[in-house]
Amino acid sequence: MATPASAVGGPCGQVNGSSGSGGSSGSLGSSGLTGSLMGSLGSGSLGSATGSLANSLPWITGSPDGALPVLSGRTKAVEMVTGPGSPNKTIDRFSVAGTDLGIMWDNGSGQVLMAFGDTVGDCDEPGDQWRSNVLFRSSDTTLSDGMRLDDSPLAETPQNFSRQVIQGLLGQNPGSFPEFTVIPTGGVAVDGKQYVRWMSVRSWDTPGEWTTNYSGLAESSDNGDTWKTLPQTVRLNREGVFDGVDVPGIPALASANKNWQMSAFVPDRGDGFVYEFGTPSGRSGEARLARVPATSAGMTDLTQYEYWTGSQWSSDIDAAKPVIKGQVSELSVQWNDYLGKYIAMYTDVSGLVMRQADSLTGPWSGKQTLISSVTLPSLYGGLMHPWSQGKDLYFVLTTWDRYNVIYMRTDLSGMRMTSTDTADRPDPGTTGEQQLLRVETPEQGEILQLDPQK
Repeated sequence: MATPASAVGGPCGQVNGSSGSGGSSGSLGSSGLTGSLMGSLGSGSLGSATGSLANSLPWITGSPDGALPVLSGRTKAVEMVTGPGSPNKTIDRFSVAGTDLGIMWDNGSGQVLMAFGDTVGDCDEPGDQWRSNVLFRSSDTTLSDGMRLDDSPLAETPQNFSRQVIQGLLGQNPGSFPEFTVIPTGGVAVDGKQYVRWMSVRSWDTPGEWTTNYSGLAESSDNGDTWKTLPQTVRLNREGVFDGVDVPGIPALASANKNWQMSAFVPDRGDGFVYEFGTPSGRSGEARLARVPATSAGMTDLTQYEYWTGSQWSSDIDAAKPVIKGQVSELSVQWNDYLGKYIAMYTDVSGLVMRQADSLTGPWSGKQTLISSVTLPSLYGGLMHPWSQGKDLYFVLTTWDRYNVIYMRTDLSGMRMTSTDTADRPDPGTTGEQQLLRVETPEQGEILQLDPQK
């Protein structure tokens, strides 16, 4: 994804010490940079840090706001899920003014759970009410008109405040070293319990890259209200992370763990297995595939995981071979009934792309670009709605310049590809099929007209 050459700002819209464009006072704040977020740079909790502050939050350059991109072509923005202008009123109900990701999965009992990354609330508060992650729940079955949020795990104080639900194993506050933040990357329901794989971020590095300490699994038995982190599921990425810290049961460091720092789950579709795609931290790695018995005992026992070698399943994590090649990041995978294929959605230098396959082991088709980086260079984190059916594919994405989650729709008509068709389809941003026509900011009643020739 394109990133600003010299993005100097903060989580609440400060630009060189003053409120950025679209900034406001009150709940969105217009104060100077505060607390541990002093001098934040860059682009979103899974974004890419810019500038010289390698360990600062890769954050937004304007205030968290609700800017809907109006696009020509088959992909459309429906509404804001979070932040100003969202029908969900996440500022008033949950103290969420800015956040990203929104990893979705079916909880097995009539709701979709959504796990978000680094989150800010009131920008006039010290530290901007920064939380490493929050969770929302939705039972909205009418996908065509937006996505309504039911509730969120809340703190006792202050009121209407979505609390951080998943803690790292080091027990540190966001912004600490070496566990700077704890970001969910994939979720799945098994045996009536909820599981989230998360990554422990050590530092934001060069654009598009970051360093993790480890990835871990968290378990919830109460529909996401409370979570237990599971040391036995840790895939340690570097030595020395837990030196001097008494966390028993952590598996030994393995060199192949670096390929499993971010995850995308596919739930059991009848063969008795949950499938897990793994990618390295950052945006430069390929995706590998594992499977595990679809039981709580299986999910929480790394010895029960098997890895696809290219021809068979093996218990040796070192034997895992890439199934989706290229630069795969923020991956989302699910079966699509309309196409009769599995879809893999992720971001790379082209923008938001998808590939199709008959089997999770591949082969995977060439890329189809849903949103071009030419059209919307600030996007990342395309994550599919698990209840999406028919020719309309629903998903969410984040833009680092606005730092809020947008609900999107793509018309899949005519997009079916065979798995053996490896040719990438033309980029709609360069062919002219897709253009950014204007940006609507519903919270301010503004529409920004853009000249498509510029």
